[in-house]
Amino acid sequence: MNHNKLRVFSGRANRPLAERIARCLGDHLGNMKVESFPDSETSVRIEEDVRGRDVFIVQPTCPPVNEYLTELLIILDAFKRASPNRVTVVLPYYGYARQDRKDQGRVPISAKLVANLLTAAGANRVLALDLHAAQIQGFFDIPVDHLMASPVFVNYIRELNLPMNDVVFLSPDEGRVKMTLHYQKRLGGELSIVDKRRSSATRTEQANLIGASLKGKIVLMFDDMISTGGSVVGAAKIAVNNGAKEVLVFATHGVFCGPAIERMRDPSIKQVVITDSIPLPPEKQLDKIKILSVDHLLADAMKRIHENESVSKLFE
Repeated sequence: MNHNKLRVFSGRANRPLAERIARCLGDHLGNMKVESFPDSETSVRIEEDVRGRDVFIVQPTCPPVNEYLTELLIILDAFKRASPNRVTVVLPYYGYARQDRKDQGRVPISAKLVANLLTAAGANRVLALDLHAAQIQGFFDIPVDHLMASPVFVNYIRELNLPMNDVVFLSPDEGRVKMTLHYQKRLGGELSIVDKRRSSATRTEQANLIGASLKGKIVLMFDDMISTGGSVVGAAKIAVNNGAKEVLVFATHGVFCGPAIERMRDPSIKQVVITDSIPLPPEKQLDKIKILSVDHLLADAMKRIHENESVSKLFE
């Protein structure tokens, strides 16, 4: 298939992933120079003709979030003035996604603000991966394709050849029951839920266990991201205290801020499986952290968007 009209570009947030995506599409990254002026302002120059092209910009808005978000907006403005046929923002990770509602008085809905900024800057379409809340798609007035990392995780779990009769899928809180159920239905095993109580914005206290017994079982937990790690470690400890043989944690986005990496060293967790949606710096890499790539998943979706085919077919 000839994709000469499809062109992939990358900001500085996760260039290695963008390069892998381009290779999956049988191409190389488009030529674009992104630098910083001495006063830290972002400088962007597209160094090839993109008139009439179908452009995809890969840029997760991961930490430092404000810096990479501003960089993405400036890149979008540059493309808007270069006359491509369409510009799709590929967001392997959507920063500000957790600020998706007014949970108290006089606070912003930052996830909606970011959606407005991306649209105003020139995005025609968004390709996102495991949004913190699926309804964020509704914050955009442009088409949004929402991918899940589940095909990548399911393939990895199958490669482990786990005895599914001994596996329990454990939701770390009530908000992740639907996600956990999705994996349990595809792979087999049983389901259990941690009844979580949040004591503050940064601290959580786990209370009860609901569902299947964990005694002598292999426990698999799933979340969209690991930020400070308090929830997953607390749930893993409850699993071990309830007789779990081992606990494996799966999360699409390894944000790992604050005390997260130290918490991941906790012996209650055997392995932490994340994707390369966010680059993991060397100082945060542990032997128990396994990184799976979403390059083929994103490349397949981008090819389908380019050829006006169904993206949802990827999950059937």
